[in-house]
Amino acid sequence: MIGVLDERLGRVTMYRLLTLGLSALAVVAVVLAATGALFLDPLAIVVSAAVAVASSVASAWLVALVLRTRPHTESAVITGLILLFLFWPTLQVRFLGALALAALVANLSKYLLAWRGRHVLNPAAAGALVIGLTGLDSTTWWVADRWLLVPVLLLTAVIVLRTRRFALVGVFVLASVAFVTVRLVSGETSVVDAASTALVSYPILFLAGVMLTEPLTLPPRRWQQLLEAVVVAAVLAVPYDLDPLHSTPEAALVVGNLLAFGFGQRGAVRLTLTRQTRLTPRTLELAFRADRPVRFLPGQWVELTVPHPRPDARGTRRVFSVSSAPAADEITVALTVPERASTFKRALASLPVGTRVRATGLGGDFVLPADPARPLLLVAGGIGVTPFASQLAALAAAGEQRDVVLVYSVADHADLAYAGPAAAAGARVLVLSPDAAGSGLPAGWIHLGERRLTAEVLAESVPDLAERDAYVSGPPAMVDGTRALLRSAGARRVRTDAFSGY
Repeated sequence: MIGVLDERLGRVTMYRLLTLGLSALAVVAVVLAATGALFLDPLAIVVSAAVAVASSVASAWLVALVLRTRPHTESAVITGLILLFLFWPTLQVRFLGALALAALVANLSKYLLAWRGRHVLNPAAAGALVIGLTGLDSTTWWVADRWLLVPVLLLTAVIVLRTRRFALVGVFVLASVAFVTVRLVSGETSVVDAASTALVSYPILFLAGVMLTEPLTLPPRRWQQLLEAVVVAAVLAVPYDLDPLHSTPEAALVVGNLLAFGFGQRGAVRLTLTRQTRLTPRTLELAFRADRPVRFLPGQWVELTVPHPRPDARGTRRVFSVSSAPAADEITVALTVPERASTFKRALASLPVGTRVRATGLGGDFVLPADPARPLLLVAGGIGVTPFASQLAALAAAGEQRDVVLVYSVADHADLAYAGPAAAAGARVLVLSPDAAGSGLPAGWIHLGERRLTAEVLAESVPDLAERDAYVSGPPAMVDGTRALLRSAGARRVRTDAFSGY
């Protein structure tokens, strides 16, 4: 069930998901205010929402016009909706003006406080912080209300499932609740009441799901992200008053953003398409030359932005595993192009050689252990073989000999790709497919039949599974099922890299 939901969510961009989710949360708030559950004026919520969104969109277009760049309307809508939940809804012109100014500052920060296409600060947090420092208004984060707890929890759950930021959000929520609880207990509040207050009266869930997960302000590695989560949680829980700076959630998030920027997050890189190679009847590999040196680890991803006319709901940005080794002169990515492909895939696949695109970030933790003595099991589902291609090519380029077993599942032997890197690295390749044994298999590859990967198949083909570090890459449902299978079969270390279809 979770796998199916994950696949469905993967068909919608995060921009669209956030727009719909925040809009639904606003509607719920209006209904609750109208029934008297929320101590708010429903008309004030509607008017504040209109001002926040309209001001955000208008300022985004104005800033883009001045800076001669393309505005991102849906991003501006999201910024406006977030600001709605940070400032108290009102009908007073003065405070509506402050809300509009917060939206303007937020959109300015996307361009002026940016480094190589990456945000330094969360835009909504930046706008709210500036308004608070000027004294024009102050945030209330009224979204932290017991009546909105369940809707916010549902929204956060959907975002976490879509982004797979389970560790980041989980660590932040646990750390925040723990820090706030300790502080309140020291003031003679019971542990139960303190923990309840932390969850209900602090915007922990909203901050975690909607704002902390913003990808353009996150550092590239997981341990860095978890450290940022703990720091933001600590700053959120500690009260301070350093006039004009006061203890607020937006200030805590800005501290975390600055820490993330200090980790040297990888900024945008201009890439030039140098060639297209048909790897299989359905798989296309694209090679790019970067304008400046690009550092990444084998198994990491790159996010590509390809503007094109009339994009569908899945947008103009997408993440791909890099399939080339870091030592290569080019960066390569591979994609399958089904008959009913997204507009992004069709645009990317039809790019002529020489086209320039932008990579807005590289990162990820799907990397091999540093110890070459640790044996490896790599399990790929279809196009999920791409990060393994990078890792195997890197091993071969470095002349590093490792004990590697690759289990490669495809619907057709014609879909098998990257035999070269596997052979060069000396990997033992086991293929699961419905095709006849030996039909179209590269030399030395072993056909395990059309059986699904089971504990029995693993015990027979990889008897030393418990000694291996296991890596799984493919569609979310396949990854989740394989991870559970590997655990039950005795694997002690399993790392995953899931992608959603598009």
